[in-house]
Amino acid sequence: MRNRKSGLFVVAVLFVVGIVSAAPAAVRLPAVFNNDMVLQRQAPVPVWGWADVGEEVTVKFAGQTKTAKAGEDGKWTIKLEALKTSKTPAEMTVTGSGGKSLKLKNVLVGEVWLGSGQSNMEMSVGGCLDARKFIAEADYPLIRMFTVRKNPSGKARDDVIGKWAVCTPQSVGRFSATAYFFGLKIHKELGIPVGLIHSSWGGTRVEPWTPPCGFASVKSLKSISEQVAGASENYRKQLAGVIDQIETWLPKAKKAIADNTDVPAAPNMPRHPLNSSGSPTGLYNGMIHGLIPYAIRGALWYQGESNGNEGESYFEKKKALIGGWRKLWGLGDFPFYFVHLANFRQPNPKPEGGDGWARVREAQVACLSIPNTGMAVLTDIGDARNIHPKNKQDVGGRLALWALAKDYGKKDLVYCGPMYKSFKVDGAKMILSFDHVGSGLMVGKKVGLAPTTKVSGGVLKGFSIQGADKKWYWADAKIAGETVVLSNEKVTKPIAARFAFTTNTEHCNFYNAEGLPGVPFRTDPDWSPDDK
Repeated sequence: MRNRKSGLFVVAVLFVVGIVSAAPAAVRLPAVFNNDMVLQRQAPVPVWGWADVGEEVTVKFAGQTKTAKAGEDGKWTIKLEALKTSKTPAEMTVTGSGGKSLKLKNVLVGEVWLGSGQSNMEMSVGGCLDARKFIAEADYPLIRMFTVRKNPSGKARDDVIGKWAVCTPQSVGRFSATAYFFGLKIHKELGIPVGLIHSSWGGTRVEPWTPPCGFASVKSLKSISEQVAGASENYRKQLAGVIDQIETWLPKAKKAIADNTDVPAAPNMPRHPLNSSGSPTGLYNGMIHGLIPYAIRGALWYQGESNGNEGESYFEKKKALIGGWRKLWGLGDFPFYFVHLANFRQPNPKPEGGDGWARVREAQVACLSIPNTGMAVLTDIGDARNIHPKNKQDVGGRLALWALAKDYGKKDLVYCGPMYKSFKVDGAKMILSFDHVGSGLMVGKKVGLAPTTKVSGGVLKGFSIQGADKKWYWADAKIAGETVVLSNEKVTKPIAARFAFTTNTEHCNFYNAEGLPGVPFRTDPDWSPDDK
Protein backbone atom coordinates (compact mmCIF):
# COMPACT_ATOMS: atom_id res chain seq x y z
CA MET A 1 0.00 0.00 0.00
CA ARG A 2 2.86 2.35 0.79
CA ASN A 3 4.44 1.81 -2.62
CA ARG A 4 1.06 2.29 -4.31
CA LYS A 5 0.54 5.61 -2.56
CA SER A 6 4.06 6.68 -3.47
CA GLY A 7 3.36 5.87 -7.11
CA LEU A 8 0.19 7.94 -7.04
CA PHE A 9 2.13 10.80 -5.50
CA VAL A 10 4.64 10.64 -8.33
CA VAL A 11 1.83 10.98 -10.88
CA ALA A 12 0.33 13.92 -8.95
CA VAL A 13 3.63 15.77 -8.80
CA LEU A 14 4.27 15.19 -12.51
CA PHE A 15 0.84 16.58 -13.30
CA VAL A 16 1.38 19.70 -11.19
CA VAL A 17 4.74 20.67 -12.68
CA GLY A 18 3.91 19.63 -16.23
CA ILE A 19 6.76 17.17 -16.79
CA VAL A 20 4.55 14.53 -18.36
CA SER A 21 2.23 15.26 -21.24
CA ALA A 22 -1.46 15.60 -20.51
CA ALA A 23 -3.78 12.96 -21.88
CA PRO A 24 -5.58 13.91 -25.10
CA ALA A 25 -8.32 16.37 -24.23
CA ALA A 26 -11.72 15.67 -25.74
CA VAL A 27 -13.76 18.78 -26.43
CA ARG A 28 -15.13 20.22 -23.20
CA LEU A 29 -16.83 23.37 -21.92
CA PRO A 30 -16.52 25.45 -18.74
CA ALA A 31 -19.04 24.71 -16.01
CA VAL A 32 -21.11 27.81 -16.73
CA PHE A 33 -22.06 26.33 -20.13
CA ASN A 34 -24.47 23.55 -19.33
CA ASN A 35 -28.07 22.42 -19.39
CA ASP A 36 -30.65 24.95 -18.14
CA MET A 37 -28.43 27.99 -18.70
CA VAL A 38 -29.54 31.46 -19.80
CA LEU A 39 -27.58 33.30 -22.49
CA GLN A 40 -27.47 37.09 -22.61
CA ARG A 41 -29.75 38.62 -25.21
CA GLN A 42 -29.04 41.58 -27.52
CA ALA A 43 -25.25 41.23 -27.31
CA PRO A 44 -22.49 39.05 -28.79
CA VAL A 45 -22.17 35.83 -26.78
CA PRO A 46 -18.72 34.26 -26.40
CA VAL A 47 -18.64 30.46 -26.17
CA TRP A 48 -15.35 28.81 -25.29
CA GLY A 49 -13.78 25.60 -24.10
CA TRP A 50 -10.92 23.18 -24.65
CA ALA A 51 -9.99 20.44 -27.09
CA ASP A 52 -6.91 18.79 -28.56
CA VAL A 53 -4.41 21.23 -30.02
CA GLY A 54 -5.48 22.09 -33.55
CA GLU A 55 -8.87 20.37 -33.22
CA GLU A 56 -11.72 22.11 -35.01
CA VAL A 57 -14.81 22.78 -32.88
CA THR A 58 -18.25 23.73 -34.20
CA VAL A 59 -20.96 25.44 -32.13
CA LYS A 60 -24.58 25.48 -33.29
CA PHE A 61 -27.31 27.52 -31.62
CA ALA A 62 -30.38 29.51 -32.66
CA GLY A 63 -29.72 29.06 -36.36
CA GLN A 64 -26.07 30.08 -36.10
CA THR A 65 -23.06 27.88 -36.82
CA LYS A 66 -19.63 29.02 -35.68
CA THR A 67 -16.31 27.21 -35.96
CA ALA A 68 -12.97 27.68 -34.21
CA LYS A 69 -9.71 25.79 -33.88
CA ALA A 70 -8.07 24.95 -30.54
CA GLY A 71 -4.81 26.81 -30.04
CA GLU A 72 -1.49 25.65 -28.62
CA ASP A 73 -2.97 25.84 -25.13
CA GLY A 74 -5.95 23.74 -26.22
CA LYS A 75 -8.40 26.60 -25.84
CA TRP A 76 -10.92 27.63 -28.48
CA THR A 77 -13.40 30.51 -28.60
CA ILE A 78 -16.25 31.49 -30.88
CA LYS A 79 -18.66 34.38 -30.60
CA LEU A 80 -22.37 34.08 -31.39
CA GLU A 81 -23.98 37.13 -32.92
CA ALA A 82 -26.51 38.99 -30.77
CA LEU A 83 -29.38 36.72 -29.78
CA LYS A 84 -33.08 37.55 -29.53
CA THR A 85 -35.00 36.96 -26.32
CA SER A 86 -36.29 33.38 -26.23
CA LYS A 87 -38.56 31.72 -23.68
CA THR A 88 -38.62 28.53 -25.72
CA PRO A 89 -36.11 25.92 -24.50
CA ALA A 90 -33.46 25.32 -27.16
CA GLU A 91 -30.45 23.07 -27.62
CA MET A 92 -26.84 24.06 -28.21
CA THR A 93 -24.48 21.53 -29.78
CA VAL A 94 -20.71 21.68 -29.54
CA THR A 95 -18.90 19.19 -31.77
CA GLY A 96 -15.20 18.49 -32.11
CA SER A 97 -13.57 17.22 -35.28
CA GLY A 98 -12.51 14.23 -33.22
CA GLY A 99 -16.15 13.16 -33.19
CA LYS A 100 -17.26 14.04 -29.66
CA SER A 101 -20.45 16.09 -29.48
CA LEU A 102 -21.91 17.89 -26.46
CA LYS A 103 -25.61 18.74 -26.33
CA LEU A 104 -26.75 21.45 -23.92
CA LYS A 105 -30.51 21.31 -23.38
CA ASN A 106 -33.20 23.63 -22.05
CA VAL A 107 -31.25 26.80 -22.94
CA LEU A 108 -33.03 30.18 -22.79
CA VAL A 109 -32.05 33.68 -23.91
CA GLY A 110 -32.71 36.63 -21.62
CA GLU A 111 -30.95 38.76 -19.02
CA VAL A 112 -27.91 37.52 -17.08
CA TRP A 113 -26.61 39.12 -13.88
CA LEU A 114 -23.71 38.22 -11.58
CA GLY A 115 -24.13 38.61 -7.80
CA SER A 116 -21.08 38.65 -5.52
CA GLY A 117 -19.81 39.85 -2.15
CA GLN A 118 -19.82 38.49 1.39
CA SER A 119 -22.33 36.88 3.73
CA ASN A 120 -25.30 39.13 3.07
CA MET A 121 -25.06 38.26 -0.62
CA GLU A 122 -24.51 34.62 0.30
CA MET A 123 -27.53 34.54 2.66
CA SER A 124 -30.10 32.19 1.15
CA VAL A 125 -33.78 32.55 0.43
CA GLY A 126 -34.32 30.00 3.18
CA GLY A 127 -32.98 32.47 5.76
CA CYS A 128 -35.29 35.36 4.86
CA LEU A 129 -38.49 36.74 6.32
CA ASP A 130 -41.49 34.53 5.51
CA ALA A 131 -39.13 32.09 3.81
CA ARG A 132 -41.65 29.25 3.57
CA LYS A 133 -44.14 31.44 1.72
CA PHE A 134 -41.63 32.73 -0.82
CA ILE A 135 -40.08 29.31 -1.37
CA ALA A 136 -43.49 27.72 -1.97
CA GLU A 137 -44.25 30.40 -4.58
CA ALA A 138 -40.92 30.00 -6.40
CA ASP A 139 -42.15 28.09 -9.44
CA TYR A 140 -40.50 30.20 -12.13
CA PRO A 141 -39.14 28.04 -14.97
CA LEU A 142 -37.81 31.12 -16.79
CA ILE A 143 -35.48 31.98 -13.88
CA ARG A 144 -32.24 29.99 -13.77
CA MET A 145 -29.65 30.00 -10.97
CA PHE A 146 -25.95 29.14 -10.96
CA THR A 147 -23.96 29.05 -7.70
CA VAL A 148 -20.14 29.04 -7.79
CA ARG A 149 -18.62 26.72 -5.21
CA LYS A 150 -16.15 28.30 -2.77
CA ASN A 151 -12.70 27.71 -4.21
CA PRO A 152 -9.90 30.24 -3.48
CA SER A 153 -6.81 29.93 -5.61
CA GLY A 154 -3.29 31.27 -5.80
CA LYS A 155 -3.51 31.38 -9.58
CA ALA A 156 -6.21 32.37 -12.02
CA ARG A 157 -8.27 29.25 -12.72
CA ASP A 158 -9.80 28.77 -16.15
CA ASP A 159 -13.01 27.30 -14.75
CA VAL A 160 -15.28 27.43 -11.71
CA ILE A 161 -17.24 24.71 -9.95
CA GLY A 162 -21.02 24.95 -10.17
CA LYS A 163 -24.12 24.13 -12.17
CA TRP A 164 -27.35 25.73 -13.36
CA ALA A 165 -30.70 25.00 -11.73
CA VAL A 166 -34.22 25.87 -12.81
CA CYS A 167 -36.00 27.95 -10.18
CA THR A 168 -38.38 25.71 -8.24
CA PRO A 169 -39.46 25.45 -4.60
CA GLN A 170 -36.93 22.63 -4.30
CA SER A 171 -33.95 24.60 -5.66
CA VAL A 172 -34.49 28.22 -4.60
CA GLY A 173 -34.12 27.83 -0.83
CA ARG A 174 -30.33 27.53 -0.97
CA PHE A 175 -29.76 30.29 -3.50
CA SER A 176 -28.66 33.88 -2.77
CA ALA A 177 -31.73 35.78 -1.58
CA THR A 178 -30.51 39.18 -2.74
CA ALA A 179 -29.77 37.91 -6.24
CA TYR A 180 -33.02 35.94 -6.39
CA PHE A 181 -35.33 38.77 -5.36
CA PHE A 182 -33.53 41.08 -7.79
CA GLY A 183 -34.02 38.58 -10.59
CA LEU A 184 -37.62 37.90 -9.61
CA LYS A 185 -38.54 41.59 -9.91
CA ILE A 186 -36.76 41.89 -13.26
CA HIS A 187 -38.55 38.77 -14.51
CA LYS A 188 -41.97 39.93 -13.37
CA GLU A 189 -41.53 43.44 -14.76
CA LEU A 190 -40.14 42.39 -18.15
CA GLY A 191 -41.63 38.91 -18.58
CA ILE A 192 -38.36 37.51 -19.92
CA PRO A 193 -35.91 34.77 -18.86
CA VAL A 194 -33.39 35.75 -16.19
CA GLY A 195 -30.10 33.98 -15.42
CA LEU A 196 -28.49 34.62 -12.04
CA ILE A 197 -24.87 33.70 -11.33
CA HIS A 198 -23.97 33.77 -7.64
CA SER A 199 -20.37 33.82 -6.40
CA SER A 200 -19.83 35.03 -2.83
CA TRP A 201 -18.18 34.11 0.46
CA GLY A 202 -19.13 35.25 3.96
CA GLY A 203 -16.68 37.35 5.94
CA THR A 204 -14.52 38.30 2.98
CA ARG A 205 -13.00 41.69 2.26
CA VAL A 206 -13.16 43.43 -1.10
CA GLU A 207 -9.47 42.86 -1.86
CA PRO A 208 -9.44 39.12 -2.70
CA TRP A 209 -12.26 39.61 -5.21
CA THR A 210 -10.15 42.11 -7.13
CA PRO A 211 -8.00 41.10 -10.13
CA PRO A 212 -4.36 42.27 -10.36
CA CYS A 213 -5.17 44.68 -13.20
CA GLY A 214 -7.72 46.35 -10.91
CA PHE A 215 -5.13 47.06 -8.23
CA ALA A 216 -2.69 48.26 -10.88
CA SER A 217 -5.20 50.77 -12.24
CA VAL A 218 -5.53 52.70 -8.95
CA LYS A 219 -2.45 54.69 -7.99
CA SER A 220 -3.02 54.50 -4.23
CA LEU A 221 -3.19 50.68 -4.41
CA LYS A 222 0.11 50.24 -6.23
CA SER A 223 1.62 48.50 -3.20
CA ILE A 224 -1.01 45.76 -3.36
CA SER A 225 -0.41 45.36 -7.08
CA GLU A 226 3.33 45.03 -6.48
CA GLN A 227 2.70 42.52 -3.69
CA VAL A 228 0.67 40.34 -6.02
CA ALA A 229 3.24 40.53 -8.84
CA GLY A 230 6.24 40.07 -6.55
CA ALA A 231 4.78 37.12 -4.68
CA SER A 232 3.86 35.36 -7.91
CA GLU A 233 7.31 35.91 -9.43
CA ASN A 234 9.00 34.58 -6.29
CA TYR A 235 6.74 31.52 -6.44
CA ARG A 236 7.74 30.87 -10.05
CA LYS A 237 11.42 30.98 -9.09
CA GLN A 238 10.85 28.55 -6.22
CA LEU A 239 8.90 26.24 -8.49
CA ALA A 240 11.67 26.27 -11.11
CA GLY A 241 14.14 25.16 -8.46
CA VAL A 242 11.90 22.34 -7.31
CA ILE A 243 11.47 21.12 -10.91
CA ASP A 244 15.25 20.75 -11.15
CA GLN A 245 15.19 18.67 -7.97
CA ILE A 246 12.31 16.55 -9.29
CA GLU A 247 14.20 15.80 -12.51
CA THR A 248 17.00 14.34 -10.38
CA TRP A 249 14.59 12.50 -8.09
CA LEU A 250 12.31 11.12 -10.81
CA PRO A 251 14.55 8.29 -12.16
CA LYS A 252 15.15 7.10 -8.61
CA ALA A 253 11.42 7.14 -7.88
CA LYS A 254 10.56 5.20 -11.05
CA LYS A 255 13.23 2.57 -10.28
CA ALA A 256 11.95 2.20 -6.71
CA ILE A 257 8.40 1.62 -7.95
CA ALA A 258 9.63 -0.94 -10.50
CA ASP A 259 11.70 -2.74 -7.82
CA ASN A 260 8.82 -2.59 -5.33
CA THR A 261 11.00 -0.78 -2.81
CA ASP A 262 10.41 2.37 -0.82
CA VAL A 263 10.25 5.51 -2.95
CA PRO A 264 12.69 8.20 -1.80
CA ALA A 265 11.14 11.32 -0.33
CA ALA A 266 10.03 13.75 -3.01
CA PRO A 267 11.05 17.41 -2.97
CA ASN A 268 8.56 19.67 -1.19
CA MET A 269 6.33 21.75 -3.42
CA PRO A 270 6.32 25.45 -2.50
CA ARG A 271 3.01 26.84 -1.26
CA HIS A 272 1.68 29.67 -3.38
CA PRO A 273 1.77 32.84 -1.20
CA LEU A 274 -1.64 34.04 -2.41
CA ASN A 275 -3.48 30.74 -2.09
CA SER A 276 -6.08 31.77 0.49
CA SER A 277 -9.38 33.59 0.58
CA GLY A 278 -7.84 36.43 2.58
CA SER A 279 -5.02 37.16 0.15
CA PRO A 280 -5.08 39.61 -2.73
CA THR A 281 -6.75 38.10 -5.82
CA GLY A 282 -7.48 34.70 -4.18
CA LEU A 283 -11.25 34.74 -4.65
CA TYR A 284 -11.11 36.46 -8.00
CA ASN A 285 -8.72 33.73 -9.18
CA GLY A 286 -10.87 30.82 -8.07
CA MET A 287 -14.43 32.13 -8.22
CA ILE A 288 -14.65 34.90 -10.83
CA HIS A 289 -11.89 34.44 -13.43
CA GLY A 290 -13.38 31.18 -14.74
CA LEU A 291 -16.67 32.97 -15.51
CA ILE A 292 -15.03 35.49 -17.85
CA PRO A 293 -16.04 36.27 -20.61
CA TYR A 294 -19.54 34.76 -20.14
CA ALA A 295 -21.92 37.42 -21.46
CA ILE A 296 -23.72 39.28 -18.66
CA ARG A 297 -25.81 42.43 -18.43
CA GLY A 298 -24.17 43.58 -15.22
CA ALA A 299 -23.12 42.84 -11.64
CA LEU A 300 -24.64 43.11 -8.16
CA TRP A 301 -22.42 43.59 -5.12
CA TYR A 302 -23.26 43.26 -1.40
CA GLN A 303 -20.12 43.66 0.70
CA GLY A 304 -18.43 46.14 3.00
CA GLU A 305 -18.97 44.81 6.51
CA SER A 306 -15.48 43.29 6.58
CA ASN A 307 -14.01 46.62 5.42
CA GLY A 308 -16.25 48.48 7.85
CA ASN A 309 -13.45 50.38 9.61
CA GLU A 310 -12.45 52.11 6.37
CA GLY A 311 -13.53 55.20 4.51
CA GLU A 312 -11.65 56.73 1.59
CA SER A 313 -9.52 53.59 1.17
CA TYR A 314 -12.66 51.51 0.55
CA PHE A 315 -13.65 53.85 -2.25
CA GLU A 316 -10.23 53.29 -3.85
CA LYS A 317 -10.54 49.51 -3.53
CA LYS A 318 -14.03 49.54 -4.99
CA LYS A 319 -12.70 51.48 -7.98
CA ALA A 320 -10.11 48.72 -8.44
CA LEU A 321 -12.71 45.97 -8.20
CA ILE A 322 -15.14 47.54 -10.65
CA GLY A 323 -12.46 48.70 -13.06
CA GLY A 324 -10.72 45.33 -13.02
CA TRP A 325 -13.87 43.32 -13.68
CA ARG A 326 -14.97 45.65 -16.45
CA LYS A 327 -11.58 45.55 -18.16
CA LEU A 328 -11.36 41.76 -18.14
CA TRP A 329 -14.96 41.17 -19.21
CA GLY A 330 -14.48 43.57 -22.11
CA LEU A 331 -18.09 44.75 -22.01
CA GLY A 332 -17.32 48.41 -21.40
CA ASP A 333 -18.76 50.09 -18.31
CA PHE A 334 -21.37 47.43 -17.64
CA PRO A 335 -23.87 48.20 -14.85
CA PHE A 336 -22.52 47.64 -11.35
CA TYR A 337 -25.16 48.02 -8.63
CA PHE A 338 -24.26 47.63 -4.97
CA VAL A 339 -25.82 47.63 -1.52
CA HIS A 340 -25.33 50.39 1.04
CA LEU A 341 -24.82 48.79 4.45
CA ALA A 342 -27.92 48.41 6.61
CA ASN A 343 -28.33 49.86 10.10
CA PHE A 344 -26.65 47.80 12.82
CA ARG A 345 -25.54 47.84 16.47
CA GLN A 346 -26.89 50.01 19.28
CA PRO A 347 -27.88 53.65 18.70
CA ASN A 348 -25.32 56.43 19.16
CA PRO A 349 -26.87 59.34 21.11
CA LYS A 350 -24.22 61.83 19.95
CA PRO A 351 -25.48 64.12 17.18
CA GLU A 352 -22.10 64.25 15.41
CA GLY A 353 -22.21 60.49 14.76
CA GLY A 354 -19.21 59.19 12.84
CA ASP A 355 -19.18 55.81 14.58
CA GLY A 356 -18.83 52.33 13.14
CA TRP A 357 -19.85 52.04 9.51
CA ALA A 358 -20.56 55.75 8.97
CA ARG A 359 -17.39 56.33 6.95
CA VAL A 360 -17.51 53.16 4.88
CA ARG A 361 -21.09 54.07 3.98
CA GLU A 362 -19.80 57.49 2.95
CA ALA A 363 -17.25 55.74 0.73
CA GLN A 364 -20.05 53.67 -0.79
CA VAL A 365 -21.95 56.84 -1.67
CA ALA A 366 -18.76 58.20 -3.24
CA CYS A 367 -18.66 55.12 -5.47
CA LEU A 368 -21.65 56.55 -7.31
CA SER A 369 -19.10 58.85 -8.97
CA ILE A 370 -17.88 55.77 -10.88
CA PRO A 371 -19.75 55.62 -14.21
CA ASN A 372 -22.82 53.40 -14.51
CA THR A 373 -23.11 52.44 -10.84
CA GLY A 374 -26.10 52.43 -8.52
CA MET A 375 -26.79 51.88 -4.82
CA ALA A 376 -29.64 50.38 -2.81
CA VAL A 377 -29.98 52.13 0.56
CA LEU A 378 -30.94 49.94 3.54
CA THR A 379 -30.86 52.35 6.48
CA ASP A 380 -34.44 51.39 7.33
CA ILE A 381 -34.44 47.59 7.02
CA GLY A 382 -31.47 46.45 9.11
CA ASP A 383 -31.37 44.85 12.55
CA ALA A 384 -29.46 46.28 15.50
CA ARG A 385 -28.79 42.77 16.81
CA ASN A 386 -28.14 40.94 13.56
CA ILE A 387 -25.53 41.78 10.94
CA HIS A 388 -27.61 39.68 8.52
CA PRO A 389 -30.99 41.44 8.21
CA LYS A 390 -33.65 39.02 7.02
CA ASN A 391 -35.48 41.38 4.72
CA LYS A 392 -33.67 40.57 1.49
CA GLN A 393 -36.85 41.07 -0.54
CA ASP A 394 -36.47 44.85 -0.35
CA VAL A 395 -32.72 44.59 -0.95
CA GLY A 396 -33.21 42.78 -4.24
CA GLY A 397 -36.17 44.96 -5.12
CA ARG A 398 -34.30 48.21 -4.58
CA LEU A 399 -31.36 46.99 -6.65
CA ALA A 400 -33.81 46.04 -9.39
CA LEU A 401 -35.21 49.59 -9.44
CA TRP A 402 -31.82 50.85 -10.63
CA ALA A 403 -31.66 48.25 -13.38
CA LEU A 404 -35.23 48.85 -14.51
CA ALA A 405 -34.66 52.60 -14.69
CA LYS A 406 -31.15 52.59 -16.13
CA ASP A 407 -31.03 49.46 -18.29
CA TYR A 408 -34.59 48.54 -19.17
CA GLY A 409 -36.18 51.79 -20.24
CA LYS A 410 -38.39 52.57 -17.23
CA LYS A 411 -37.52 56.27 -17.52
CA ASP A 412 -40.19 57.59 -15.14
CA LEU A 413 -39.38 55.12 -12.37
CA VAL A 414 -38.10 56.57 -9.09
CA TYR A 415 -35.15 54.35 -8.18
CA CYS A 416 -33.36 56.19 -5.37
CA GLY A 417 -34.28 57.99 -2.17
CA PRO A 418 -33.51 61.67 -1.48
CA MET A 419 -29.80 62.37 -2.02
CA TYR A 420 -28.12 65.49 -0.65
CA LYS A 421 -27.30 68.06 -3.35
CA SER A 422 -26.50 71.41 -1.69
CA PHE A 423 -27.25 73.74 1.21
CA LYS A 424 -27.63 77.41 1.89
CA VAL A 425 -27.76 79.36 5.14
CA ASP A 426 -30.61 81.74 5.88
CA GLY A 427 -29.93 83.43 9.19
CA ALA A 428 -30.02 80.74 11.87
CA LYS A 429 -31.46 78.17 9.50
CA MET A 430 -29.80 75.75 7.09
CA ILE A 431 -31.79 74.79 4.01
CA LEU A 432 -30.91 71.47 2.37
CA SER A 433 -31.70 70.59 -1.24
CA PHE A 434 -31.89 67.07 -2.68
CA ASP A 435 -31.88 65.06 -5.86
CA HIS A 436 -34.28 62.10 -6.28
CA VAL A 437 -37.15 63.73 -4.40
CA GLY A 438 -39.60 61.79 -6.55
CA SER A 439 -43.11 63.11 -6.15
CA GLY A 440 -42.23 64.73 -2.84
CA LEU A 441 -40.55 64.34 0.53
CA MET A 442 -42.15 62.80 3.60
CA VAL A 443 -41.76 61.42 7.09
CA GLY A 444 -42.18 57.70 6.61
CA LYS A 445 -42.37 54.41 8.45
CA LYS A 446 -41.17 51.02 7.23
CA VAL A 447 -42.26 47.83 9.01
CA GLY A 448 -41.17 44.41 7.80
CA LEU A 449 -42.01 43.63 4.19
CA ALA A 450 -44.87 46.13 4.05
CA PRO A 451 -44.48 49.22 1.85
CA THR A 452 -43.30 52.42 3.49
CA THR A 453 -46.20 54.53 4.75
CA LYS A 454 -46.43 58.27 5.28
CA VAL A 455 -46.63 59.47 8.89
CA SER A 456 -48.92 62.49 8.89
CA GLY A 457 -47.68 65.09 11.35
CA GLY A 458 -44.58 63.02 12.04
CA VAL A 459 -41.36 64.56 13.33
CA LEU A 460 -38.36 64.26 11.02
CA LYS A 461 -35.43 62.58 12.81
CA GLY A 462 -31.79 61.81 12.15
CA PHE A 463 -30.56 65.31 11.19
CA SER A 464 -27.92 67.20 13.16
CA ILE A 465 -26.53 70.71 12.81
CA GLN A 466 -23.21 72.33 13.69
CA GLY A 467 -22.83 75.90 14.87
CA ALA A 468 -19.94 78.33 14.61
CA ASP A 469 -18.77 77.01 17.99
CA LYS A 470 -18.02 73.72 16.17
CA LYS A 471 -20.44 71.87 18.45
CA TRP A 472 -23.07 69.49 17.09
CA TYR A 473 -26.74 69.47 18.07
CA TRP A 474 -29.76 67.46 17.05
CA ALA A 475 -31.67 69.55 14.57
CA ASP A 476 -35.30 70.56 14.44
CA ALA A 477 -35.93 69.39 10.89
CA LYS A 478 -38.94 70.30 8.78
CA ILE A 479 -39.86 69.47 5.20
CA ALA A 480 -40.53 72.56 3.09
CA GLY A 481 -41.47 71.57 -0.45
CA GLU A 482 -38.46 69.79 -1.91
CA THR A 483 -36.10 71.01 0.83
CA VAL A 484 -35.45 70.26 4.49
CA VAL A 485 -34.96 73.20 6.88
CA LEU A 486 -32.73 72.65 9.92
CA SER A 487 -32.44 74.75 13.07
CA ASN A 488 -31.62 74.55 16.75
CA GLU A 489 -32.14 77.18 19.41
CA LYS A 490 -28.46 76.94 20.40
CA VAL A 491 -27.21 77.52 16.86
CA THR A 492 -27.28 81.11 15.58
CA LYS A 493 -24.88 80.58 12.68
CA PRO A 494 -25.03 77.06 11.23
CA ILE A 495 -22.02 75.86 9.28
CA ALA A 496 -22.61 72.14 8.62
CA ALA A 497 -25.23 69.40 8.72
CA ARG A 498 -25.31 65.62 8.90
CA PHE A 499 -27.95 62.96 8.35
CA ALA A 500 -27.83 59.31 9.39
CA PHE A 501 -24.05 59.54 9.84
CA THR A 502 -23.96 56.65 12.31
CA THR A 503 -23.99 52.84 12.30
CA ASN A 504 -27.52 52.51 13.71
CA THR A 505 -29.92 54.55 11.60
CA GLU A 506 -33.23 52.99 12.65
CA HIS A 507 -34.39 56.35 14.07
CA CYS A 508 -34.10 57.98 10.64
CA ASN A 509 -37.46 58.44 8.92
CA PHE A 510 -36.70 60.64 5.90
CA TYR A 511 -38.16 59.34 2.60
CA ASN A 512 -39.46 60.40 -0.74
CA ALA A 513 -43.12 59.76 -1.46
CA GLU A 514 -42.19 56.58 -3.34
CA GLY A 515 -41.03 55.09 -0.03
CA LEU A 516 -37.27 55.09 -0.62
CA PRO A 517 -35.10 56.21 2.32
CA GLY A 518 -32.87 59.27 2.37
CA VAL A 519 -29.19 58.64 1.61
CA PRO A 520 -26.87 59.34 4.60
CA PHE A 521 -24.60 62.35 4.16
CA ARG A 522 -22.59 65.09 5.78
CA THR A 523 -21.91 68.52 4.33
CA ASP A 524 -18.46 68.61 5.94
CA PRO A 525 -16.55 65.64 4.48
CA ASP A 526 -12.79 65.54 4.89
CA TRP A 527 -12.34 63.95 1.46
CA SER A 528 -14.15 63.72 -1.83
CA PRO A 529 -13.98 61.41 -4.85
CA ASP A 530 -13.47 64.58 -6.88
CA ASP A 531 -10.03 64.83 -5.30
CA LYS A 532 -8.95 61.57 -6.94
